[in-house]
Amino acid sequence: MLSVNLGPLGLSVDRLLMIVAIFVALVAGWLAGRRLGTPKGAGIGAVLPDMVLVGLVVARVAFVARWFDQYRGEPLSMLDIRDGGFETWAGVAAALAFGAWRAWRREALRRPLAAALVAGALAWGGLAVGIHQIRQSAPALPDTQLRSLAGEPISLGALVQGRPAVVNLWATWCPPCVREMPVLAAAQKRETGIVFMFANQGEGAGQVERFVAAQKLDLGNMLLDPGGALARSVGSRAMPTTLFYDAQGRLVDTHLGALSEASLAAKLQRIRPGSDR
Repeated sequence: MLSVNLGPLGLSVDRLLMIVAIFVALVAGWLAGRRLGTPKGAGIGAVLPDMVLVGLVVARVAFVARWFDQYRGEPLSMLDIRDGGFETWAGVAAALAFGAWRAWRREALRRPLAAALVAGALAWGGLAVGIHQIRQSAPALPDTQLRSLAGEPISLGALVQGRPAVVNLWATWCPPCVREMPVLAAAQKRETGIVFMFANQGEGAGQVERFVAAQKLDLGNMLLDPGGALARSVGSRAMPTTLFYDAQGRLVDTHLGALSEASLAAKLQRIRPGSDR
C-alpha cells in the first residue's frame, strides 16, 4: 500500500503515519497534563504544534540547502513544498531541541511533553515497521503486462534488464502529472543508466500521443495500462505516483505528487548502483 484516499484527497502512507503519530502525541500529552493538573495554557497544545512547525521549516530549509543547485534556476520553487522535499532527521532534531527549550523554561510542561513524545514515537515506529513489512513481502518489480503505444504487449522486466528503474503512473487529466513531466523527461535523457517508464492509467494510445505532441515532450518507454492493473498491484490510489527500484528490482522509494528537479535528484541518488541509500 502506497497511498490512501480520504474523500477526494490522496495521501501517501508515510504522510498519513506522521499525521497519526502527531495526533497520538497530542492525545497522550493532553491526558498526561490533565492527570497531573497542568495549568491551563501550559499544556501540550501550547508547544507541540509549534514543534511541528519548527521541524517542518528546518527540514525544508535543510533539503533546499542540500539540493540548492537544483533550485537555483527557479528560486521561487524553494517555497513549493508540494514536491515533498524535506530532510527528516534535521526536522526531528530541530523539533526536539525546540521542545527541550520550552520544557526547560516551563517545568509543568516537562512530563506531559515527555509522555507525548514517547507515545508519538511508539505510534510512528510501530506503524512504520508494519508498513515496511507489508512492502517487503510484496513482489518487487511488478510483472503486470502493459502495452506499448503501438498496442504490443510488454512487461516492465523486459525493459529494465537488471538496471535501476523509475516507474511513473500518470494520466493526461492530472495537473500534477503534467507539471512533473518535463522534469522526468530531462532526467530520462540525462540518467542513461536508469530506466524510466511512464505507465498511463486508463487512457488510449491516441489520447496519449496527442498529449505528448501538444506538450512537446520527448519521452521513451511510454506504456499503456488501460485497466489500471499496475496501480492496483503496487497499491497506489492517487496520481502521479512514482516508484523507484534498484538494480535488483527492490522497491527503494516512492513519491506521491509532482516531483521537482531537487526531489527527483534525491530519490535517484538512492537507486544508483553503489548507493548506501
